[in-house]
Amino acid sequence: VMDEHAEIPEKMEAVELTPLKREIELRDVSFGYANETRSVLRGVTLRIPAGTMVALVGESGGGKSTLTKLLPRFHDPVTGAVLWDGTDLRDASISSLRRQIALVTQETVLFNDTVRHNISYGRPEATEAEIEEAARVAFAHDFIQELPAGYDTIVGERGIFLSGGQRQRLAIARAVLLDAPVLILDEATSALDAESERLVQRALANLIQDRTTIVIAHRLSTVRRANRIVVLERGRIAETGTHRDLLAQGGLYKRLYELQFADEEEDNLVISNQ
Repeated sequence: VMDEHAEIPEKMEAVELTPLKREIELRDVSFGYANETRSVLRGVTLRIPAGTMVALVGESGGGKSTLTKLLPRFHDPVTGAVLWDGTDLRDASISSLRRQIALVTQETVLFNDTVRHNISYGRPEATEAEIEEAARVAFAHDFIQELPAGYDTIVGERGIFLSGGQRQRLAIARAVLLDAPVLILDEATSALDAESERLVQRALANLIQDRTTIVIAHRLSTVRRANRIVVLERGRIAETGTHRDLLAQGGLYKRLYELQFADEEEDNLVISNQ
């Protein structure tokens, strides 16, 4: 799925990256698209220790998506550098970098092919047992078994024959099977029914476990789970901290929380009291 971004130049003697051991670092990174006058990211410095979960929050256009696109080198910074255990990504081989990263995006990329081939897209050599185990971890196995031809069912272009929650769980199963040490997750904003939402959240919890995770967060449960929240405003880091710390500061995160997450908190209280 990442190969369509392969136009980024690679050095003749590019370094083969190994799985992340210490940290990903963005060092004074600025970036702007060629057709836009303003910078999308401005002087962003951020360290993401291996094995931790960082949640990116902020208003639309704040730079969250652009920041995540720098990590698999879909773009290079205009100034500054992105480092993987101290190696500048511009010195690394693109294939070795992208092998280390799994993407789960809002727009679930599914092909007009079987469930099996959609799950194993990143690892075509995977065994039947490995594919089924990935589906179980993603809470997808049960609904797959109920499809007309099970794992051999054609899902349709972009998974049109599946529900939104089913499509998300297939994308999570693909990422589980890929077993990359770094996960970039852009949470879907589309509303799901309560049961589908519960299963997707459980599947994501399984996927995130023991991985370095960078997530564009739209769910209260996600920001609470994060080791660190990074609040982006107009391309700069406005605040960082935990959910509790940032609420106590009473700044931008608290305002975003009241706009985006407070209703979800009330819904959770209603559910827990029933």
